[in-house]
Amino acid sequence: MDATEVRRRAEAWRQADPDPQTAAELTELLERNDVDALADRFAGSLEFGTAGLRGVIGAGPNRMNRAVVRRTTAGLARYLRQHVPDVAQRGVVVGRDGRRMSREFAEDVACVLAAEGIPALVFPDVSPTPLTAFAVLQQKAAAAVMVTASHNPPEYNGYKVYWENGAQIIPPHDKGIAAEIDRVEPANRVRLLSPEEAKAKGLWRELGPKVGEAYLRAILAERRNPGAAPELRIVYTAMHGVGGRWVEEAFSRAGFRHLGKVAAQHEPDGAFPTVRFPNPEEPGAMDLALAQAEREGAELVLANDPDADRLAAGVRDLNGGLRMLSGNEVGVLLGHYLLTQTQPPPERPLVVTTIVSSPQLGEIARDLGALYDEQLTGFKWIANAALRREQDGARFVFGYEEALGYTIGRVVRDKDGIGAALVFADLAGWCKSRGTTVLGYLEEIQRRHGLFVAKQVNFTFKGAEGAQTIARIMDGFRAAPPKAIGALEVKNALDYREGARGLPSSNVIAYELEGGSRITLRPSGTEPKIKYYFDLKEPVASGEAMETARARALERLEACVQAFLALAKERGQPA
Repeated sequence: MDATEVRRRAEAWRQADPDPQTAAELTELLERNDVDALADRFAGSLEFGTAGLRGVIGAGPNRMNRAVVRRTTAGLARYLRQHVPDVAQRGVVVGRDGRRMSREFAEDVACVLAAEGIPALVFPDVSPTPLTAFAVLQQKAAAAVMVTASHNPPEYNGYKVYWENGAQIIPPHDKGIAAEIDRVEPANRVRLLSPEEAKAKGLWRELGPKVGEAYLRAILAERRNPGAAPELRIVYTAMHGVGGRWVEEAFSRAGFRHLGKVAAQHEPDGAFPTVRFPNPEEPGAMDLALAQAEREGAELVLANDPDADRLAAGVRDLNGGLRMLSGNEVGVLLGHYLLTQTQPPPERPLVVTTIVSSPQLGEIARDLGALYDEQLTGFKWIANAALRREQDGARFVFGYEEALGYTIGRVVRDKDGIGAALVFADLAGWCKSRGTTVLGYLEEIQRRHGLFVAKQVNFTFKGAEGAQTIARIMDGFRAAPPKAIGALEVKNALDYREGARGLPSSNVIAYELEGGSRITLRPSGTEPKIKYYFDLKEPVASGEAMETARARALERLEACVQAFLALAKERGQPA
């Protein structure tokens, strides 16, 4: 697209932009003739996928802004009217986090829905993502929109859509909604009522405290050993997000007496002043919480991301130091705990994870006689798979993905960092009441069901050239699949683009290695990255110290990583 076409598109968008701020942004770029900045905004559009939209806040179709939100909502409303005949009676839940522009975007969502004749069931204040997902079922709504960019940096915002089953949308709804959005008129012609008009017509209805109360009661009921160790010392950070008051209330009702809050990160703040990247997995993000835990002698550290759908956990090691658990370790602990501590035991318990999470949960499920599913990356696949299996008589107990996403039972059909935090504290208290620790319990699990270690390696390649680099790497592995990776023979190569294991097509390749190990590679769905996931299974000799076996496993894992990266360079990855 040449400079003339870029300017033409920018000028047309500016004239239709309902937001003076983003219109002014375009005016400035046009006057400066900043063709590169304009091209970045107009060479493409935010793709409606991964259950909605996510992008940097700014002007143009390739940014998150009020024009995009209004057109998206009009398309969603028209799709809902076609596919959910009673949507005008049931309405759509609207939630928002504490990010910049979340209030304005959520108001636009509600006002466009109202103009389309669909009641907006609006949380009057910021709300966690799991509460919005919970409200779909609790209110018997036709859908929900959550305005959030989850754990992305402060310049981002997003738009997440849930279907009437309480789960994030999957095909064919995502493609159908996207097609409707493409047919929507320019943003300044999209009809919307004012909040006052919508309320007067009964098309803007605020959700009261009963929804939150029902959610709290539901997650409290998921504890397996309530009150086992009320003296457990915990430090919690909300990461400048919206989970703080909900975690406080839930833990207070659960009887935990010592919940230390990281005050500097407890209240919602879309600027995220203490962290550049508000993801508990990012280096430095947990520094304040860990320092406070050391000062207070805490045994457990818990963190949510800004919309409270993810959970990170840290515990004391054998030497008394604090160690953050990996997402896989938390998933294995919770999965085993829920499968073995649920009373009475369900007849057909089901756990679900993803193809990039540790295979260890599958080993545990098989050993315990439970049902087990692996799905594509993304919690929408986990939740919808659980719903399908429940129709055949399974009882969904737990689902997780290694990127700190967990859900307990059937309360929320999406990641729930608040409910998971409560149950993980329940697990830690139960361990303490048994005279062991969380890591001691993890060792029990690994001795019985196998020791797995994991590592993820990511490479960022930005822009159109970066996308070509990522495609070249994936194509290179497809054209020349390895027969061995280091010392490990490749037993099976799976190409999920071709529908491996009966899953929907996805640009993912996996190599199953001898001994139960696995390597998976995929481009990120939300960032300009290619991700490599390494899972290695290590035999543990009878009576062998677990730390000895773990050290050996980590050494073998690193050798496997280096051997694979050498192969990636041969297939097009820059040095």
